[in-house]
Amino acid sequence: MSNWLDQLPEAVAAYLGGRKPDEVECIVADLAGVARGKAMPASKFATQTRFYLPNSIFLQTITGDWADIPGQAFTEPDMILTPDFTTATAAPWTADLTLQVIHDISDQAGNPVSIAPRNVLKRIVGLYNARGWKPIVAPEMEFFLVARNVNPAEPVEAPIGRSGRKAAARQAYSMSAVDEYGPVIDDIYDFAEAQGLEIDGILQEGGAGQVELNLRHGDPVRLADEIFFFKRLIREAALRHDCYATFMAKPIEDEPGSAMHIHHSVVETVTGRNIFSESDGGESPAFMHFIAGLQTHMPSVVALLAPYVNSYRRYVPDFAAPINLEWGRDNRTTGLRVPVAEPEARRVENRLAGMDCNPYLGIAASLACGYLGLVEGAQPKPEYKGDAYSGDESIPRNVSEALDLFGASPAMREVLGEEFCAVYESVKTLEYKEFLQVISPWEREHLLLNV
Repeated sequence: MSNWLDQLPEAVAAYLGGRKPDEVECIVADLAGVARGKAMPASKFATQTRFYLPNSIFLQTITGDWADIPGQAFTEPDMILTPDFTTATAAPWTADLTLQVIHDISDQAGNPVSIAPRNVLKRIVGLYNARGWKPIVAPEMEFFLVARNVNPAEPVEAPIGRSGRKAAARQAYSMSAVDEYGPVIDDIYDFAEAQGLEIDGILQEGGAGQVELNLRHGDPVRLADEIFFFKRLIREAALRHDCYATFMAKPIEDEPGSAMHIHHSVVETVTGRNIFSESDGGESPAFMHFIAGLQTHMPSVVALLAPYVNSYRRYVPDFAAPINLEWGRDNRTTGLRVPVAEPEARRVENRLAGMDCNPYLGIAASLACGYLGLVEGAQPKPEYKGDAYSGDESIPRNVSEALDLFGASPAMREVLGEEFCAVYESVKTLEYKEFLQVISPWEREHLLLNV
């Protein structure tokens, strides 16, 4: 790879400015979306065409335990990692001149590793491509800036802003509220610019210290890569200013949770025409089929969109999170919203995914539901008009229910890949068992001396 520097994107070349990098981080996203990999001197990186990591990185729970691949011995065979230079970007918070490169993952026979989240998303995009379609997504990222929390037993609190007061809640879209932590936002912009990542907008959300960052629409794999990078850079920006950035679905009691809303459209590969719109600008049958797919199949993938016990605390009526899969035009109380848009930009927004989900898996799951709807040609329920929080709570309410539905959907397991589904279910089941061993403060407060 002696000419590897010539393969770098323009943004990286501009960042280097003719200098040679000191270090390269060879990274992949694990099942939780955590960056795993190796860091090495750039001089060593230049002499190698591939790298190796054990497949056990995809068997690790969020607590650090390891699950099994059902039916297989735990032998940790090596996977082959090859750099995808289109993803190369800076790590501008480091002391040395460091680059990050996401790697493609294959087995020793050269086949894509089916349990790698990025490969799962590529698989779903491939299903669309095979039918002459190109899926387009536009994610929204919500997160909280919070005070440093070094004791997990203590509640999470809002950060202190430049006024000397804690960040205030119920200040959605307030410019003065977002200015309270302007230095963090400035670093987020600076890091994103250095990395060649484009931000469509930043705004104050409804929670105390809660921020929303919007990304421009585009290719699902590229956007998932960007969210993967953004999570890391946002955390680094917060640490520079003595606070944390958290992507937990519900980090603070009595505050809204953080979502990863996903806007979807589908275009014809050859013509670029949005298949959700007719030539006269009206809604197409394909648009209704896509919505029907989301309504029909999304319960079976809530385990991917809401992967942790904390995720389900977000689904509370009147807290800006859906409690069902009703759909409506310009209605933010529904789980599936059709935004106001011109015919060429007609799309549907999935409001169910939490920001704690792995972006590759969250986008893959959502697109998989829409794909099945397009193939099946089903019709959605009638549009919900009015406050959907008054409707039925028709989504799984906890990890156990979600995993039961995930395991009982042959159609979804076929499109996502049976081996991936088996591994995901194994990891999440083990995480849930570990959680059930923990006695909470609520139990000690209300049960210890009263029952």
